[in-house]
Amino acid sequence: MIDRDFDPLDPSIVWLDPYDRRRVPLSRALEIAGDLLRARARTARRSFAVGVTRWKRPIVRGFLDGPNGAVAFARSPEAAAEGASAAHGRVVAWASRPTEKVEAAAAERAVPFGRLEDGFLRSVGLGAAFVGPLSLVMDETGVYYDPSQPSDLETLLREAEISAALVSRAAALRERLVAEAVTKYNVGEPPPRIVPDGRFGVLVPGQVEDDASIIKGASAVRTNLGLLAAARARRPDAFIVYKPHPDVVAGYRRGAVAAGDLSGLADAVVVDGSIAALYPQFRAVETMTSLSGFEALLRGLEVTTHGQPFYAGWGLTEDLAPHPRRGRARTLDELVAATLILYPLYRDPVSGLPCGPETVLDRLVAARARAETPAGRFAGRLRHAYALARHRLLGPIARRLK
Repeated sequence: MIDRDFDPLDPSIVWLDPYDRRRVPLSRALEIAGDLLRARARTARRSFAVGVTRWKRPIVRGFLDGPNGAVAFARSPEAAAEGASAAHGRVVAWASRPTEKVEAAAAERAVPFGRLEDGFLRSVGLGAAFVGPLSLVMDETGVYYDPSQPSDLETLLREAEISAALVSRAAALRERLVAEAVTKYNVGEPPPRIVPDGRFGVLVPGQVEDDASIIKGASAVRTNLGLLAAARARRPDAFIVYKPHPDVVAGYRRGAVAAGDLSGLADAVVVDGSIAALYPQFRAVETMTSLSGFEALLRGLEVTTHGQPFYAGWGLTEDLAPHPRRGRARTLDELVAATLILYPLYRDPVSGLPCGPETVLDRLVAARARAETPAGRFAGRLRHAYALARHRLLGPIARRLK
């Protein structure tokens, strides 16, 4: 019970960060309280999940277990919808898997349906290497990478009035993300200088060509080779650097471009370097739908989109495939506020509590430092060997069983 004489502005009151027990100002304490309340509201309904692979189940529970019960994992869409109906809950499924039957079962029972996907500040390591995420998206309208229908993120960007306080928080978050060189996966060593002095550097980030964001969000250009050709045609005098997607480099996913096909299109190729350390060398990024375009915007680069990623259409990018539903002008920090603060769910891996992006940023910086130690590098090599074996040996079997 709160004392009626309680004054939150009393300078003798000490406010503590619940994740690290550090003293924080009242303004930060209010941000944390808002994050916790927002997470509680979004997990108030019990979730009934279907089609979630076993290794992801503890991860999903960590994000979606709520006041009305733990996540239940159902054997079929119908069982999930039946359970959700009885518990006044929701059905959830991984967005990148076929969800039509799940969505239909939820609609038949008139229960909400949420699509799950990794968030944008994810991990130190690749999801394809079975590294769990620290952020998760649960979208009850669509999903951020599918422009064929609205998503919760698109609705936020089209309709939400974002307060000055939230914009200020987003600006501070953006500045720290850039200063700490944090990206989605945080892999790779800093590369050497590649772009010659005096040249206009253009980064072309490769993508996984059978990824859902390409299938749903790409336009006329749908392959990495096609993107390189389009970038060279648009910028014949630029110094173009191609960086293949780390999942492709590791051998986990499709999208490799043959070395012979790169001649005349890319002036250089960076295979293993950290993309965060690359950004300062460039003036522009040309992309289909890659999150790298969003990360480049945070760093002040020119971004041209050949598809319809979530960050296109708000007046911040050059869009070669404009989207008819979008068009409201947003500032960069409004985009950051919606994308990194309001839209995802975050979970602190230390305390297990819901949190905001600032805490996840702290954890990513610490995890990256551990990964760079000899023990961390050895663990990374073991994880890669396991993941590669699993993808090469079990992947074809799993595809045949679908």
